[in-house]
Amino acid sequence: MTTGEKESNKNISTTEYLLTNFQRSDRLAVLVRNRRRGETVQRITTSGKIAEPSFQDWLRYKNEKEACDIYTGMNTLKPEARTRTKDDIQTIRHLYMDIDHDGPAALAKIQQSNLVPPRNYTINTSPDKFQVVWRVDNISQEQAECLQRAMVRKFGGDPAATDSTRVLRLPGFLNRKYDAEFLVQAVKHADRVYHPQDFRLRTELIETDFRPHRQAPTLASTGPRQMSQSEHDWAYAKRALARGDDPEEVIRRIADFRAGEKHDPSDYARRTVTKAQTELGSSTRSDEQGGPNRTQ
Repeated sequence: MTTGEKESNKNISTTEYLLTNFQRSDRLAVLVRNRRRGETVQRITTSGKIAEPSFQDWLRYKNEKEACDIYTGMNTLKPEARTRTKDDIQTIRHLYMDIDHDGPAALAKIQQSNLVPPRNYTINTSPDKFQVVWRVDNISQEQAECLQRAMVRKFGGDPAATDSTRVLRLPGFLNRKYDAEFLVQAVKHADRVYHPQDFRLRTELIETDFRPHRQAPTLASTGPRQMSQSEHDWAYAKRALARGDDPEEVIRRIADFRAGEKHDPSDYARRTVTKAQTELGSSTRSDEQGGPNRTQ
């Protein structure tokens, strides 16, 4: 840990977190997710409005009384934006990582590395799980996503959490995902705003599981039909389930990825995963009954 980090290392409030990271006029997405009912509400408004006591009281009621999880986007939206898609992003304000496994070890790697600057925030989202945030400026959307994929490869993290539209947990609210409640807290380490040259990771483009794979152009005008994003979601679900990922975790990833694009992303994700499970189950039964791919 650097001297600067030691001097600034402290827990911060929800309001301080919002108003330090954004201008009051910045437009952000706030997600309120009720996992029990499979409902997600998205509100798009200014950071100043979100920080107001009345809005905070509403979020706290949803969090404490209705067991909802509270998230916020980390990049600002255009003035006319009504959704949270890539085209709606106006300015990249943060780089981030979502660390769901081996949290303390991943944090140690980040802290000891000379490939990334000192992190601005560590958000403790549940025991040994963290979200790490850097404040940035003059970084394009493509640069941001390339750097976030590179950090996942280098330090470990959730590869589904590298898109610029991602929402992270808002500090000061309870994590209601698990049976035991956990208060999400943000620790501030540094005040500096970083630039692309401060990150020295190798950033060659590698597509995430959710993105269409690049295909070489063909001369024929009747080339293969491009898969829709829903088909890519289903293919991702099949790959994740086949390698043994928890179905509920796969549902969460798809719902998070499609939040703001689907009316009910949780229901959409569950139907997608159920379809993938059915397809995988049919394939398994075919193999067991002596299908054409069975080894005799």
